[in-house]
Amino acid sequence: MLTLKNIKKSYIVGEIVTDALRGVSTSFREKEFVAILGKSGSGKTTALNIIGGLDRYDSGDLIIKGRHTKDFLDKDWDAYRNNSIGFVFQSYNLINHLTIVDNVEIGMTLSGVDAKEKRRRTLEVLTRVGLKDHLHKKPNQLSGGQQQRVAIARALANDPEILLCDEPTGALDTETSRQIMDLIKEIASDRLVIMVTHNPELAHTYANRILEFEDGLIVSDSNPYDVKDVRQDFNLKHTKMKFMTALKISFNNIKTKLGRTTLTSLASSIGIIGIAIILSLSTGFKAKIDEYQTEALAEFPIIISNQTVVFDEGNFGNTEGIYPNTDFVIPYNPLEEMGVHQNKLTDEFLDYIENIDKAYANAIGYTYTFNMNLLRQTTDGYHEVKFTGGPSAGFGASGLNSIPVPLDGTSNPILSKNYDILAGSLPKEDTDIVILVDSKNRVDQQLLLNLGFKFTDKLSFNDIVDTKIKWIPNNVYYQKHSTISYSPNLDKEAVFNSEHNIELNISGIIRLKESSSISLFSQGVIYSDAIVRTMIENSLTSDIVIDQLNTDVNVLTGSPFVNSAAKEAMLMTIGGSKKPTALTVFPLDFTTKENIITYIDTYNDTKTDKADKIVYTDLAETISSLTGSIMDGITIVLVAFASISLVVSLIMIGIITYTSVLERTKEIGILKALGARKKDITRVFDAETFILGVFSGVLGIAIAYLLTIPINIILYNLTDLNGVASLKIIHAIILVALSTGLTVLGGHIPAKMAAKKDAVTALRSE
Repeated sequence: MLTLKNIKKSYIVGEIVTDALRGVSTSFREKEFVAILGKSGSGKTTALNIIGGLDRYDSGDLIIKGRHTKDFLDKDWDAYRNNSIGFVFQSYNLINHLTIVDNVEIGMTLSGVDAKEKRRRTLEVLTRVGLKDHLHKKPNQLSGGQQQRVAIARALANDPEILLCDEPTGALDTETSRQIMDLIKEIASDRLVIMVTHNPELAHTYANRILEFEDGLIVSDSNPYDVKDVRQDFNLKHTKMKFMTALKISFNNIKTKLGRTTLTSLASSIGIIGIAIILSLSTGFKAKIDEYQTEALAEFPIIISNQTVVFDEGNFGNTEGIYPNTDFVIPYNPLEEMGVHQNKLTDEFLDYIENIDKAYANAIGYTYTFNMNLLRQTTDGYHEVKFTGGPSAGFGASGLNSIPVPLDGTSNPILSKNYDILAGSLPKEDTDIVILVDSKNRVDQQLLLNLGFKFTDKLSFNDIVDTKIKWIPNNVYYQKHSTISYSPNLDKEAVFNSEHNIELNISGIIRLKESSSISLFSQGVIYSDAIVRTMIENSLTSDIVIDQLNTDVNVLTGSPFVNSAAKEAMLMTIGGSKKPTALTVFPLDFTTKENIITYIDTYNDTKTDKADKIVYTDLAETISSLTGSIMDGITIVLVAFASISLVVSLIMIGIITYTSVLERTKEIGILKALGARKKDITRVFDAETFILGVFSGVLGIAIAYLLTIPINIILYNLTDLNGVASLKIIHAIILVALSTGLTVLGGHIPAKMAAKKDAVTALRSE
């Protein structure tokens, strides 16, 4: 029941249709007629007061079916307009970029009518108004009368209780007006129709009740109705526009201006293109670096030294306590200050490493502080040989290049894979050694002197290959004077010719292959790890070692040891200890390196004391991290610069969306008239910017992908690197999402502005 109560003045609701849209009341100022078509009763003839908002004036209260509208929220008015009222406007107010079917369906869409039922109702009402043969046309393809029929069909589609017509024939000729009025009268047979018109003849011809207004006052009522306050059930069904509906509306609008949309998308995609190309190059270069590292660093070992520097922020920049005003000296350990970690290469850890899965590690190398007793016979006599060069020559195996024995017992392929043979052959026996020269065939001249070679500026390969060097066991090399006194035997000939010696042979000269950019070994002598272990096993039972174990005096110098560490170092020098000073664990390939690291970390997890943990060095990872960090830094800087254009795009999209809001003001009014909420209006324009964002992102990715073709050609001609620029699918997806998100963000403020537009003002914009 719709009633108007407690009228104190003659301020009756004016401009019925527009006030129904606004939810506020005004007054008629011109002479107008309100023609009511349909039977009186059930409060329908009092539907003149439908608009609501009279409660905001002293003139009275608007009640709809017994419910006061003074408590209505915006969403309640939206729902009421959508479900209970159908609007027929003088200027049709159709959305031109939608077909007549879409125009009719949009109100039902807001009501949540399912697709099948919506299509059934649409065909039914369009057939009823005589437009069955024009279903796929758009409004601008129809005559004025046909457009008004579409407007009537739209108003009827949601089966409203009341049809409000604002000068429905005002824009039509006489014959078309008659046809439309006949149609409206037919409609009035099963629902209330309220028509506002300036034409008294039209009102008197078709209406069964006429209210005449002048200067905002009712001057006559042809069929007054006795208002009864009868409460009826009245439940509002709130409207809601789905995002897919908003997308469809926006997409149809965008299709009408493809040229501008394409240019806008192209402009806003520039930032995406820039970032996509940068990421393509970064990804490509990193892939090439990884490929190179995988190939070049695949056999680089995990290094475990007895002393390892742990880089920590606490090791640097600590100025606390500098220049103290004290009168005492503070002792400290320089190694601890430097962050040096002492690895405890215990028997437990050595056994643990030796039991590593052969599927992870190819070989384990051992470095010992062991003074190999080496002699070589030359034309000048017997020469003491050292496998080191430069002024630091001393302990034979300290820091030298030894070839680890593979865990599976086969021959080690490291040399054959990475080095060319310049003369002779690679080692076939444990007693074979080779000389590694640099890319210019150079080697440390002091090393050659320590090997007993004489030369001027060059030395023939043939003078080096097949040179014999003998290792002398301790019991032969050292002469015993007393329990705590030993010295090298001066009878070199007897020492050299001992049957207990092991003969070593320089089997060849090698050089790093041009395809292998990084060498595992330094220039100099390379020998088998196995022969060193054989020498140490022999030395463990020698007299000098046994006597040294039983005394705290250095058996070579006669001086007492300052501590146990000094004695241990002496024992290691003469082969009295199997404890290595370093381990090198060679991975099976680049991918199994992580398994080795996990294996060592598992050992560390069993140690609660930090001092018992093993600190290792992964040279390959160090190099990879360095190059990766550099590439990441460059990429971030370039992306940051390219992102500036994204900000510009965001601002531009905001301007474009605001322009679209101005262009579609009337459409906003139509949607609000049909019951669209503010959220729905916002959603329509968010949907438009969403489409623009997706299109911009996809367009940018497509252009960037096409640009990688000439970029790769140019880079190949300059660097011989093939296929550097490579755009990852994940990057493309992220960039499209970024473009969409920024575009929606840029257009959201204008979209909110659109939602706040007044429906009446919007409808009068054209």
